[in-house]
Amino acid sequence: MNKGKVDVLLGLQWGDEGKGKVVDVLTPRYDVVARFQGGPNAGHTLEFNGEKYVLRSIPSGIFQGGKVNIIGNGVVLAPDLFMDEAKALEASGHPLRERLHISKKAHLIMPTHRVLDAAYEAQKGKNKVGTTGKGIGPTYTDKVSRTGLRVGDILENFPEKYAAAKARHEAILKSLNFEYDITEVEKKWLEGVEYLRQFPIVDSEHEINGLLREGKSVLCEGAQGTMLDVDFGSYPFVTTSNTICAGACTGLGIGPNKIGEVFGIMKAYCTRVGAGPFPTELFDETGKKIRDLGHEYGAVTGRERRCGWIDLVALRYSIMVNGVTQLIMMKSDDLDGFDTIKAGTANRVNGSVTRDFPYNIEQGIEPIYEELPGWKTDMTRFTSEDQFPQQFKDYIAFLERELETPITIISIGPDREQTILRNGK
Repeated sequence: MNKGKVDVLLGLQWGDEGKGKVVDVLTPRYDVVARFQGGPNAGHTLEFNGEKYVLRSIPSGIFQGGKVNIIGNGVVLAPDLFMDEAKALEASGHPLRERLHISKKAHLIMPTHRVLDAAYEAQKGKNKVGTTGKGIGPTYTDKVSRTGLRVGDILENFPEKYAAAKARHEAILKSLNFEYDITEVEKKWLEGVEYLRQFPIVDSEHEINGLLREGKSVLCEGAQGTMLDVDFGSYPFVTTSNTICAGACTGLGIGPNKIGEVFGIMKAYCTRVGAGPFPTELFDETGKKIRDLGHEYGAVTGRERRCGWIDLVALRYSIMVNGVTQLIMMKSDDLDGFDTIKAGTANRVNGSVTRDFPYNIEQGIEPIYEELPGWKTDMTRFTSEDQFPQQFKDYIAFLERELETPITIISIGPDREQTILRNGK
């Protein structure tokens, strides 16, 4: 890995791929870990030393001492939720204030943003997107409509700025006839704003580029997954930011010529939370078995994840739009007990077979599967790829051929120690 370069780590499916664990594993290689988009709707789960942590806004490199962690300008931040998350980490013995820097240009999620989120979803009825209700969409809406409130605004004339933004939201909610009460939430939110002031609030684009000039190495951490990207995902059932590699440039203020490796994370199968199309979804006992074995419930919401076989059509598309150089496969161990493993290699759309990801995947898509023998082996205690059963080695080789990208890291359990590095990576 080259010093002074930026590597990017992101999800290739519909989120929940296991990005938090991988960032924690890779962090020792880097000087800086920076989050570039998303908000507290995305939970990154990490397990080590018998403890389990769920991070929502704080970069997953926070557990490694001596690293700079940056919340970039592309992130949307809820002060009250950030305060809860940060205090819980500090209480468990992880110092933050000398490790965590926050961009002045990151936008603030206001209490009224959450109400607007609920109001808009209620208005959509059966066509609702299935948001987490954290106010992410309305916050990004304010950002692009140039009426947003940013972290840097808390440093000067904040009461006036907050009152004006709140009044705009209240006018919209009045027009929607939506009843709400934010008294208690707002009180805690304002407490969170005061808590935020205790952290270094920085011009993060200058800081990151300065660190790069010093020869420091940066790992950029994405949230959600490529198939939820607002431009390239399964629109309109997407998030409201760019989850792809290009989002690291706009979400941190770095030039594309600085990017080196692009790590794409995928599960050995596929999951999705909330509404939206999912071509390889399983509605039978196999889908339920995958959910139970994989403990597939949202880290933030607790919602059941929809489960299905791996979708190689979508993965090839994700690899293309991100420029992925290395693949990281998670949750392999959850398929340990299956006699047969399936992989969607193409789709039949309106009678024609295609390997390209279509404009619209909402209807009329029939996945075409290739079946492979299962490995029927408990791999959770393995420490080397030499221990992998031949059937699993064949599965890896099959995926590498189909995706034309090397799989360099394989996770065989939730703990950071249950990670196999391949090919000397």
